[in-house]
Amino acid sequence: MGGALGPGELVNEFLDALTLARWQFGLTTLYHFLFVPLTVGLSLLVALLQTAWVRTGETKYLRLTKLYGKIFLINFAMGVVTGIVQEFQFGMNWSNYSRFVGDIFGAPLAMEGLLAFFLEATFIGLWIFGWDKLPKGVHLATIWVTSLATMLSAYFILAANAFMQNPVGYELNPETQRAELADIGAVLANPVAIWQFPHTIFASVMFGATVMIAVAAWHLSRRQYVDEMRTSLRFGLWANIVAFLGVGFSGHSLGMVMTETQPMKMATAEALYNNASGADASFSLFSLGTPDGMHEIFSIRVPYLLSFLANGSFDGSVEGIRDLQAEYTELYCGDAGTALTCPSDGSFVPIVWVTYWAFRWMIGLGLLSALVSVVGLWITRARRDVPAWAWKLAVWTAPLPMLGSLVGWIFTEMGRQPWIVFGVMTTESGVSPGVPAWAVLVSLIVFTLVYGGLAVVEFKLIVKAAKAGPPDIEQPADGADVDHARFATVY
Repeated sequence: MGGALGPGELVNEFLDALTLARWQFGLTTLYHFLFVPLTVGLSLLVALLQTAWVRTGETKYLRLTKLYGKIFLINFAMGVVTGIVQEFQFGMNWSNYSRFVGDIFGAPLAMEGLLAFFLEATFIGLWIFGWDKLPKGVHLATIWVTSLATMLSAYFILAANAFMQNPVGYELNPETQRAELADIGAVLANPVAIWQFPHTIFASVMFGATVMIAVAAWHLSRRQYVDEMRTSLRFGLWANIVAFLGVGFSGHSLGMVMTETQPMKMATAEALYNNASGADASFSLFSLGTPDGMHEIFSIRVPYLLSFLANGSFDGSVEGIRDLQAEYTELYCGDAGTALTCPSDGSFVPIVWVTYWAFRWMIGLGLLSALVSVVGLWITRARRDVPAWAWKLAVWTAPLPMLGSLVGWIFTEMGRQPWIVFGVMTTESGVSPGVPAWAVLVSLIVFTLVYGGLAVVEFKLIVKAAKAGPPDIEQPADGADVDHARFATVY
């Protein structure tokens, strides 16, 4: 009876399935999101480059289209592979959640698969194999449909996620204790999704643009493909700046929606402990708090700024952490509360330091990327000589929007805790009850190792394609216009 515990029993003894399931979903989601923004951003930028070629007939745009199109295809394939795992995890580790909310969550996911992904897969195939078979205009249309389909796919996924942030369009069945779809229009028109969508798209364009900047800078530092790469560099710099402005505007609007729908997330993002308004609703540049996240020790703040960010006015009010904790305790753990809405520890406060710093890193990384682009436009004007350090800086600009997007998602998901569906179901209520911790740990280790290997393959393929540069194009002997079918290299 008192024998030694086996390996599985040891894991179950010291680790819980909920923590491991959260780690697994978080890691695989962030890994998948490495590829999504680059796919969305590059598809649009490649479509613009091909449009420039069709309109001007300049060969450099065609060569750039082929170069960045190849990088786009490599990344697209990896995104598909990693995305499939995401949906399996709902059934593996989150069966209670899937059973409770599947009627609503499944609708936008089905639309994404049957409509958006079908268009995406079909037209990307036409674009790949249609170079020597379709007229220029028709072939150009295929990459534009592909780009629009990637964005449509992103919207359906974001609509599903927005339900978790702000549940709308559903009714709770008292007999089955399941959330049932009542209004698909409300789910798709969720205000969180409406502003989360442009915020994500603009951030994706920033990532795609900085990859173009990095590739161009690497070649220009070696004085290779100077005409094409200077065009690529300037195009990427401008695209990054314009996209950053879009990120800022959509992010401000999303912040106001977040204040209305998830006030606790806004409070923890600003380490605001008590209700405040006007000058007291200040933006925290730096803040230190107690380990329990309930008291402020020291902070540096800008008066009125938080009020403006949260409400669009300088005299608006913002609810604080302690006041919201008291309000939620009464609402979700009181007489009207249920086992699904009351956390076991009674706390409705996310990990403050995670949401606080993720919010600032998200903003800081995006701002740094845009500033580098502004400097890049200035020092590359009028074909001036560029110092070697500038090329190195440009190459290392590429990861900034990607990292900003990753910490942005950490903020979005961690700031929602302890809810898996805000105000309806806690995260601990959604985990699969019959899956032992050791099983989750094994799959977590396997996924991490496999994904790590895939990451190395992805990175090497993209670097190889980037270093190879734009492909050579066979020039017609009679000096006629270049036919878009004549390439020395193909996909």
